[in-house]
Amino acid sequence: MDRNLFEEEHLLFRDTVREFIAREVVPHHDQWEKDGIVPREVWKKAGELGMFGFSVPEEYGGSGITDFRFNTVIVEEIMRSGSTGLGFGLHNDIMAPYMVDLTDDDQKQRWLPGFASGELITAIGMTEPGAGSDLQGIRTTAVRDGDDYVVNGQKTFITNGINSDLVVVVTKTDPTAGARGTTLLVVERGMEGFSRGRNLEKIGLHAQDTAELIFENVRVPVANRLGTDEGQGFFQLMANLPQERLSIAVSAVAAAEAVLETTIEYCRSRQAFGRSIGAFQNTRFVLAELSTEVEIARHYVDKCVLALNAGKLTPVDAAKAKWWTTEIQHKVIDRCLQLHGGYGYMLEYPVAKAWLDSRVQTIYGGSTEIMKEIIGRSFGF
Repeated sequence: MDRNLFEEEHLLFRDTVREFIAREVVPHHDQWEKDGIVPREVWKKAGELGMFGFSVPEEYGGSGITDFRFNTVIVEEIMRSGSTGLGFGLHNDIMAPYMVDLTDDDQKQRWLPGFASGELITAIGMTEPGAGSDLQGIRTTAVRDGDDYVVNGQKTFITNGINSDLVVVVTKTDPTAGARGTTLLVVERGMEGFSRGRNLEKIGLHAQDTAELIFENVRVPVANRLGTDEGQGFFQLMANLPQERLSIAVSAVAAAEAVLETTIEYCRSRQAFGRSIGAFQNTRFVLAELSTEVEIARHYVDKCVLALNAGKLTPVDAAKAKWWTTEIQHKVIDRCLQLHGGYGYMLEYPVAKAWLDSRVQTIYGGSTEIMKEIIGRSFGF
C-alpha cells in the first residue's frame, strides 16, 4: 500500500538527512562502535543542517515547527543506515518537549540555542539501580536549601550519559507525597558533585554512550527546576511518555524494514542445492509473513504520528505502538538472521549487528509487560 504520511518538504529533508549520514556517519560508525561513543563534532555538524530542535522557537535558533514527521525522517534514516550510535532521537523526540514546553524565558535563553545547534547535548535521568519502570520508586533526593536544591542519588542506563551537557534528573523533593513528591531538575555539566560512572558495556548499541550518573551533594539552583512549582515531575513525565514511546516504535519499524529488505536481496543471491534460497517455499512463506506484519505495523505507526501532530495520541495508543512494533522488530530480525544461516552470526553482516541492537527495544521506554498493563487498565476492570 502507498504511504501517504509525508509531504514534499519532508521528502526534501530526508534527502538532506540521508546525505549527511552517508557522508559524516556511515564511514566512521565502525570506529565509534569500538570507541563506545560518537564524537561531539558530529552533533554540531547535524545542528548546522537544522536536524535538531524543530519545535524550538526561531528566536532561539530552532525552526518553530511542531511536526513529528521531521523527527520521524531522522529516526528512519538513522535506523536504515544502521547508525544506532547516534543519540539524536533522544535529544529530538524525548528531550525537546521538556526543554521547550516546560522552561521559562530565562531557561529558554540559556539552553535552547545550544540545544538547537547541537552544542548542548541532552539526556534524561529516570532509571536507577533499584527503580526502572516504577518511576514512583526512585530514591534520588533533592532537598531545598535556600535558592538551591541539594541532590543526592544515582542514575543508570542513561543514554547520552557521557556526552550530555544538560541532564533532566527525576528527583524526590517530598518522599512522603507519592506522585506529587517528584520534581524535575536540570543538572548541568561541571556542577560540583556531579560525576559520571563508567560507559556501560552493552550487548548492542556499542557506539551509543550509556552511563551511570552520580550525584553527591550537588547544588542545583531552583532556577533549574522545570515547572513553576515543586511536585509536578511525575505528571510532566507521564505527559511526555507517549511521544517517547512513539519514537521507539518509529525506530522499530524502520529497523525491521531495513533488515527485511537486505534479507530479501540475500535470499535472491544466496545459492543452496543449486538454486537461490528464495526459491524454497519455506523461505517465501517466512518472508511473506514478515513483510505483512511489518507493513501493517508501519501504517499503524504512521497513523500515530498524525495523531501526535493533532494532539490526539493517547498513552494507550502509544503503548500499543511501542510493544507491538518492538516485538515485531525482534521477531523479524531474528527470523532474517536464521535465513542468513551461518553468515547471519557473523558481525560483518548487518543482520547480526541489527539483532544485537534490537534486543533492548522491548525493554527501555517501558517494557512490553508494562505496555500491556497500561492497555489492560484502560478496560476498567
